[in-house]
Amino acid sequence: MKNSFAYAAYSQNNTAIESPEKLIEMLYEGVLRFSAQAIKSIDSNNLEKKTYWINRATAIFAELLNSINYSGGDVAHYLSGLYTRQLQLLALANINNTKEPLEEVMKVTKGLLEAWRETTNL
Repeated sequence: MKNSFAYAAYSQNNTAIESPEKLIEMLYEGVLRFSAQAIKSIDSNNLEKKTYWINRATAIFAELLNSINYSGGDVAHYLSGLYTRQLQLLALANINNTKEPLEEVMKVTKGLLEAWRETTNL
């Protein structure tokens, strides 16, 4: 199952996930949480923690990218490009030890989360 990794990673405090829609919402929320932690780690010059949090956010986008159903048409291809760009930004933040790419990831992810909630009525 494609979502098995994501489910295992984010079900630590949630013993049951109601739906795949809820899982996507949780993944976007995870990116926001992990990106914020990475920014705090950059501010405190904790490179080990920064890398840890960025890797967590990267794992989410990699899982989202791998689980796209391309029979969804243009939206699927748009999301593919968007997720790939977020992976690039996370790598830049990690390599350059800068917050700006993380801030952009958070801005985009907030937009994705809002749009997801509107379309799924969660």
